Amino acid sequence: MKNYWDKAISFEEYLQIAHERLENPATPQDAEYKMYYELGIQRMDRTLKKFVIDEEQLSELKSKNFSGKILIISEAWCGDASATVPALVKFFEGQNEVKIFLRDSDKSLINQFLTNGTESIPKVIILDENFNVKHSWGPRPKFGHELLLKFKANPEEYPRESFYNDLQVYYSRNRGKDAIQEILELL
Repeated sequence: MKNYWDKAISFEEYLQIAHERLENPATPQDAEYKMYYELGIQRMDRTLKKFVIDEEQLSELKSKNFSGKILIISEAWCGDASATVPALVKFFEGQNEVKIFLRDSDKSLINQFLTNGTESIPKVIILDENFNVKHSWGPRPKFGHELLLKFKANPEEYPRESFYNDLQVYYSRNRGKDAIQEILELL
């Protein structure tokens, strides 16, 4: 895991790359995902402006004496990532080191953390101080997963547009709190 950690980037670099890919797409995928980069940047900016650390969660983190690191596999065009990653980075800031590994830069990492056979992101990898994997989490909090299951069970009664809308409303109201809590429970 240390090699992946060494190749990972800071959240600031992650945002910078997102802006570069939006303004000057370097690949056909960047051009195709332009709308998603734009949405992702807007959502991340909103989360960064509105996120407030929950003091109870911070106390819980401190009580766990977790001295490891947080490695997040992500891409800025991903809706789940744009809602979750900024909150996680802000929450762990000053407590534990957090880095982001771009999923599409090297698929060998995400292939170790597939979700039901898919490369779903974000994936949070909790590492101990020696870069051993303690746990992983992702790609979305339990409530978001329940919405996805509802959509998959009956897309005619609960269409994709309704699922996406409900998921984004949840994310904008929850502001990462559930994701943080679920990750705290894994520490």
